Amino acid sequence: MNYAAIKKYDIADGPGVRVSLFVSGCRHHCKGCFNAETWDFHYGQPYTGETEDEILKALSFAYIEGFTLLGGEPFEPENQQELVKLLKKIRETFPEKSIWCYTGYLYDVDLTEGGKVYTSVTEEMLSYIDVLVDGEFIEAEKDLSLEFRGSRNQRILHLKEFRS
Repeated sequence: MNYAAIKKYDIADGPGVRVSLFVSGCRHHCKGCFNAETWDFHYGQPYTGETEDEILKALSFAYIEGFTLLGGEPFEPENQQELVKLLKKIRETFPEKSIWCYTGYLYDVDLTEGGKVYTSVTEEMLSYIDVLVDGEFIEAEKDLSLEFRGSRNQRILHLKEFRS
């Protein structure tokens, strides 16, 4: 898996100051995407143990409220295999910090058993995520007044409530 960037002081992709990982690889190709270079699975640099260590160190500061995973597309099957391990490590190391994830896939359609990108680790990956922002970015529904979303069709799902 490759990644495009790590932001250690992100205030746009969830509440408070967050550490964000932008993964590479996305099949949605949304018109007007703010991060189109990340569509390429080979964009950026390889995700390694050193990358994980950098993320965990950045999360260790008290003023960091949580971690956000976006891209690219975290739920592409090729990315899930590595990301589930990272999310588990974050949840175990920092149980008090929130985990947000952005996906163009729909939670109740594509991420369920039999869904388009459902894999053997999808359920586990979802179990570590507190808030999932789902749905493709639709340029015709772009709304700059929305908090933590780019277009009106996207949903902010509090998974602990949604999944219980």
